[in-house]
Amino acid sequence: MKQYMVIEKFKPGCKGKIYEIFHSKGRMLPEGLNYINSWLEKDGDRCFQLMETNDPQLFQVWQNNWKDLGDFGTIEVVEIGEKPAKD
Repeated sequence: MKQYMVIEKFKPGCKGKIYEIFHSKGRMLPEGLNYINSWLEKDGDRCFQLMETNDPQLFQVWQNNWKDLGDFGTIEVVEIGEKPAKD
């Protein structure tokens, strides 16, 4: 599976709502999109999430659940020393 770093920037005033939904519904990931780990920026306005999937189109499905609360960037990543996969 390919790994991706998702950078989520919370929209102003939405941080509390994001945590409320997360605690009641979880990440709302579609089947085939797997969460690995995440980190918050010190001020808590951005979240960095490491995920994996064989179908990067699943990010759009997942991000549609949160699009009113945050903006997303998704970057394919590889470990240092690993060769990027050729498409």
